[in-house]
Amino acid sequence: MSKQANQADNITMSGGGLYSLATIGAKDVIDRSTPRVLNALKSLIDNRHKNSPPWTFSDMGCADGGTSLGLWSAVIDSLRKDDNSDIQIVYADQANNDFNALVKILHGHTQFDSYLPGSENVHVLESGSSFYSPILAAGTLHLGFSATAMHWLSQKPCDISNHVHMVGAEGTELTTFAARAAKDWQTILLHRGREMGAGGKLVLVNFCKDQQGQYLGNTGGVNMFDQFNTNWQTMVQDGVITQQEYTAMTLPQYYNTVDEFSAPLLDPGSAPYNAGLRLVDIETAVVPCPFAEDFKKHGDAEKFAKAYIPTIRSWNESTYLGGLSSQRSAEQRADIIEAYYGMYQQQVVDNPTEHGMGYVHAYMTIEKV
Repeated sequence: MSKQANQADNITMSGGGLYSLATIGAKDVIDRSTPRVLNALKSLIDNRHKNSPPWTFSDMGCADGGTSLGLWSAVIDSLRKDDNSDIQIVYADQANNDFNALVKILHGHTQFDSYLPGSENVHVLESGSSFYSPILAAGTLHLGFSATAMHWLSQKPCDISNHVHMVGAEGTELTTFAARAAKDWQTILLHRGREMGAGGKLVLVNFCKDQQGQYLGNTGGVNMFDQFNTNWQTMVQDGVITQQEYTAMTLPQYYNTVDEFSAPLLDPGSAPYNAGLRLVDIETAVVPCPFAEDFKKHGDAEKFAKAYIPTIRSWNESTYLGGLSSQRSAEQRADIIEAYYGMYQQQVVDNPTEHGMGYVHAYMTIEKV
C-alpha cells in the first residue's frame, strides 16, 4: 500500500459521539444552512408527481450524525405537512468512521434528541462509501447534503515543508495542493451528478477562503493554523519530534475560494457542467467560535481553554498522531500528543481574547437540469 493511502487512513473524527459533543460550531453552521436546505426541498416538492418513488436524501461526511439531527428533523417536518411518503436518508462517510456511534445517536440511545424514534415511514441507512466514491444508484437522489467535510482531500498530494496546512504553503507545494483539490472537487460533483435525478438538488457547505482572505481560525486575533505550526516547530527545535515527523503531519485539506468552487459549474466545457450540474447560488459567511462567544459572557480563561481544545483535537489529532514515527512506543506518541495540546491550551489561558475558531464557509446550492 502506498504512503499516501496510509496517510488517508489516519483521518478520523473523534468517536463514541465525542465529535458532535465537541464541535458545537459545526452544528451552528448546519443550523445556518437549514433554511437553504428547506428552500431547495420546496422546489422539489412543487415539482413532485403522484406515484413518485420514496424520497431519498444523503448526508455525506456525516461523522456521528449528531450535528445534523436538527436539519433532518426540519426536513421531515416540512415534508409531513402534506406528504406521508417513505423517506430514506443515507448517511455516508469513509469506512473507518464510527458508525456504531452514528447508529446509537440516530436510534435514540444517547443524550442526543434524535428525530427517528418518533418518525413514521422514515428509514436511515449507513454507507461506508466516502463522497469520493459512488454512494447511491443512478438517478435516485433527490437532495444531497454535506457540511464541513469536503475540504478533506482524497489523498495528501505532498508534504508541506514549512507549515502543517495549505494556508501556509507556497510555490510548487501550494499549486500541487490546488491541483489535487480541483480534481477532487470534480470527482465529487461527477459522482453526485450521476446519483441525482433530473431536478435534484445539492446543498454543500464547505470550508473556504473568503473574499477577505478569511478562513477557519483566521477571522481576527491569533491565526489558529499558524499557531499549530509554531507549536510543532518548537517541538522540533526542542528535540521532541523530528523534522521528518513534522512534515508528515501535513493536514490533507484544501480551502477553495468561491471562484474555485464555482468554476466547473459555470464552464460549459467542464465535465460536471456537461453532466447537467448548475450552480444556483453561492455565498460565504462566518459563524463565530461558540467557545469564544461563551468566554465573552463568563470571562473564565481556564474554562474557555478546557472547552475549546477538544473541538480542535476532534479533527486533527488523528493526523498528527499518524505523523509520529511508528518506531516510537504507543505511550511515547500519546505523551507527545498530550504535550502538544497542553501547550496550546496554556496559550489560550494566557491570552484568551485572541483565540477562537471562527467558521468560514461557502454555502452553495447546486441543481441537476
